[in-house]
Amino acid sequence: MTKSAALRRPLPTSPFKARVEAPRKYFAVGDRVTHDRYGLGTAIGVEDDIAVLVDFGSRQERITQPYTAMFKL
Repeated sequence: MTKSAALRRPLPTSPFKARVEAPRKYFAVGDRVTHDRYGLGTAIGVEDDIAVLVDFGSRQERITQPYTAMFKL
């Protein structure tokens, strides 16, 4: 007899909760952003959801995925 592979659903009281994937961040040219390291800036280029070129005033930086330290204003 063979067992079928069934998906186990996590119980609400389980200490081993299923990981929730964070929603992806999307940026467009002209978006005002803030970065934890570089401060306030403006998106001046987007590379197919791979990276964003941001002008922070005194410098330009290419920020790659995942954008954990960058937030849209």
